[in-house]
Amino acid sequence: MRDVAIIGVGLTKFGELWEQSLRDLYVEAALKAIKNAGIDHIDSMYVGCMSSGLFVGQEHLGALMADYLGQAPVAATRVESACASGGAALRMGYLDVASGASDIVLVGGVEKMTDVSGDAATYALATASDQEWEAFGGITFPGLYALMAMAHMERYKTTSRQLAAVAVKNHANGAKNPAAQFPAIITVDDVLNSVMVADPLHILDCSPISDGAAAVILCPADQATELCQHLPVKIVGSGMATDTIALHSRKDPTSLDAVTKAAAAAYRQASKVPSDIQVCEVHDCFTIAEIMVSEALGFFERGKGGNAVETGATAIGGKIPINTSGGLKAKGHPVGATGVAQAVEIVEQLRGGAGARQVAKARIGMTQNMGGTGASAVVHILEAM
Repeated sequence: MRDVAIIGVGLTKFGELWEQSLRDLYVEAALKAIKNAGIDHIDSMYVGCMSSGLFVGQEHLGALMADYLGQAPVAATRVESACASGGAALRMGYLDVASGASDIVLVGGVEKMTDVSGDAATYALATASDQEWEAFGGITFPGLYALMAMAHMERYKTTSRQLAAVAVKNHANGAKNPAAQFPAIITVDDVLNSVMVADPLHILDCSPISDGAAAVILCPADQATELCQHLPVKIVGSGMATDTIALHSRKDPTSLDAVTKAAAAAYRQASKVPSDIQVCEVHDCFTIAEIMVSEALGFFERGKGGNAVETGATAIGGKIPINTSGGLKAKGHPVGATGVAQAVEIVEQLRGGAGARQVAKARIGMTQNMGGTGASAVVHILEAM
């Protein structure tokens, strides 16, 4: 297996992008990544997308995006793993290069979620839950994560103020990100006084419905220096794991076992431990998710994630800065794009190009992307070359 590097990144703005179609968004991010890498061709491409059929009525995205990017007849594949589709696409692109099948690979993620009503978007997202045992009964993802939050609060005394602190931190970071959907400063009281969606989760505990796309260019690490216009970033660890889709079938609703297992595989491959990670993008679809993920990745003991964010350990300048981009909460969550956008942020951090949200001397970073309530999880560890 060959070592693999990221040599180019591209990102659209996230938000309600009425004037751009699904294909427009993917092509914009892809062209930015190609220009950023300074390459003149690609050998294959991957499209991370969760539910384009339900959101815009379009499937067969591999061929569509290759055509509109002007790259047909290049090999192109759509990858789906619910909200982890982008992370799974990155893993597929990584394995393509590592295996020697391709030298230069474009990995993009995209979703166009705002062209349908709120009810239709809720239905589309609910397809990532267990249809017979969860969705049929009427529970949605805010409800499922609310159950996880209540269990965590009962067992570990996690508080609503600690959940709110996640949103406050991530909006403070997002305010420094020009691509963010909601770059607004908020307070703990703003969160606690916002509309209750599913007790204990308020609307400001929840990530938004978003449009957007992100892309990266991969190549063999031994070719990266001659190809890359910027500091190359190597993917030194990649792990993926699954769990039951239905939350009630899990041994413990306060833990994310698939995240722990995916992280263990990535740590093992990279020869790293949690204390080596200097900056991390995690899947904060709801504020409780960031707390539980920070524990599952080994940054904090089980039950200590809430206190860690409240005391500033996960802020820029803290022990382990988490979601410097603003995370899904403030940057936005176009579900198929999220995992790739996380990689874009970490590459910018490791290059030293994150501007006002830069983590000082960051050389090793991590991304964690998951689908549903953690039924699929993808973790990548990246290191500046």
